[in-house]
Amino acid sequence: MQVLVRDNNVEQALKVLKKRMQREGVFREMKQRRAYEKPSERKAREHDEAIRRHRKAARKKAQWEGLIAAPKRRVKPTNARGPAAGSAPSFTTR
Repeated sequence: MQVLVRDNNVEQALKVLKKRMQREGVFREMKQRRAYEKPSERKAREHDEAIRRHRKAARKKAQWEGLIAAPKRRVKPTNARGPAAGSAPSFTTR
């Protein structure tokens, strides 16, 4: 896995690397490998994960087809002291 460092911004590159590793499941795998897992436990875990993936795919498909309602989206609360984070700053002219 590679992450390019732009303008000597190492902090941003680390942030991107951690996000990619999280998405790939590297941290989950490292945690699992800390201790020995019996083959029977591994088989049961992988079976449960497969069931979870299948149910999630079936739920997404049902939502796409309109058979069940999609979950409500959460609205980020705005900051009481000023504009919401990430919004463009407002400038006034004299």
